[in-house]
Parts: sequence; C-alpha cells; structure tokens
Amino acid sequence: MEIETRIGDILSPTLKLMGYDLVRVHISGTQQKTMQVMVERRDGAGMTVDDCADISREVSVILDVESPLKDAYDLEVSSPGIDRPLVRPVDFERYAGFDAKIEMEAAIDGRKKFKGQLLGIEQGLVKIRFNEETHELPVSGIRRAKLLLTEELLKSACQTAKG
Repeated sequence: MEIETRIGDILSPTLKLMGYDLVRVHISGTQQKTMQVMVERRDGAGMTVDDCADISREVSVILDVESPLKDAYDLEVSSPGIDRPLVRPVDFERYAGFDAKIEMEAAIDGRKKFKGQLLGIEQGLVKIRFNEETHELPVSGIRRAKLLLTEELLKSACQTAKG
C-alpha cells in the first residue's frame, strides 16, 4: 500500500491542475502488473474517454520520469463508476444516505463485513445502519468499501448526469 500512496502523492498535484481528483491508485497482478489510476472530475461532470486519454498521457510522462515501480506494468485510467469504491473520508460523507458494503481489517462487534445505509463520518468513524442497528467503524480500519448498486443510486446518477 505504501507504493500506491507514494504514487498518489506524485500524481495528485498534476491531476488537480488538470481539473481532476485522484480517487485511488491500485496495483494488481504478480507477473504482469496493472496500475489503476482512478480519477473523477472536480466539476462533478461524468468522465469521458477523452478525459481518460488526456490523463493517461500526462500520468505516463510523470511515471516515466519518477519511475516509482521497478517492474513493467500496464497503466489503466478509469472513473470510479456508479457503484464506486469509497476510499477517502469525504466519500463517506458525500454518499451518506446510500447503501454501501464495508469490509474491515479486524472484527468490530464480532464481524468484519457490514452492509447498510451510510450515515456519514464523524471524528474518523464511519456510521452505517442496518435493521435499526447503527455501527461506528474506524475509517483507519477499513479494508474495502463500496457503494451498492441500488435504484436510488441509479436515480441520483441520472439526475447528476442531466445537470
């Protein structure tokens, strides 16, 4: 994870100047590595193929100069999509009211997996409710989190796309 954070720190200033926010950098694969750079537009508009192509060109130049990975890799630039991963604290606040799935590094209240309605984040604790029970999960202990594709999320995405 350390290398992904370092790459994110290298790329973020340029992406911001271009009008984008970095959502995450994810490196996968063992023999043939893939570096996924997930971004979203700062103006809230949807990502286009042209956006991804522009970002790919800029990011490739930066990565060629900085060489953060010693092994060969394929670069993949993508948008978070509708059922996006929740990575940054702002994501948990921004998508409060929608359903999400959260997996923890260590058990909380006897379990590692939680699914329910996001209620936001306060003082580093993500609040999620399922069946009238609210859980407070430390954001620092989250392994993986993502929105669930629901009718409400689709409606919201369509309204955002229409402006």
